[in-house]
Amino acid sequence: MSNTIYDFTIPVLIRGLTNLSGLLEKAETDAAARKIDPIVFAQSRLYPDMHPLTRQVQIACDTAKGAAARLAGIDIPKHEDTEVTLADLRARIAKTLDFVKSVTPAQLEGAHSRSIEMKFPNMTWKFTAKDYVADFVLPNFFFHESVVYALLRHAGVPIGKRDFLGNIQ
Repeated sequence: MSNTIYDFTIPVLIRGLTNLSGLLEKAETDAAARKIDPIVFAQSRLYPDMHPLTRQVQIACDTAKGAAARLAGIDIPKHEDTEVTLADLRARIAKTLDFVKSVTPAQLEGAHSRSIEMKFPNMTWKFTAKDYVADFVLPNFFFHESVVYALLRHAGVPIGKRDFLGNIQ
């Protein structure tokens, strides 16, 4: 049996989004226990010129839903970037998870030969589907998930590598 683009993308993103939601849930619990306004966590950043935790979650979600849609050849759902609280961010993750889970293996049949184009104001990136997943989707998704983990850990939220990795098998 050969592995497909679906196998290396959709289940990986589902797991990562699920784990990301778990990190935020633990942050909410920790904030309540320590009587810290959870907005402090949501707006945290390691350095003034970086995006806050809220934007890190938004980008991780955008990467996941964008990948699922582009690989399936369907429209990317639009999510407004209005989240403020950790609960808002968990709701965005849930909405993203619902969409990513809706993409079926059949929709990604033949995706390996699909061309993927991402347009930005000053540039356009063109990929094969395989390169899109390997060179952009997975590194970008895990970068932003890792930053969320680092921000929460730095704030003293009692999380560890198991929380980031989630259930293994």
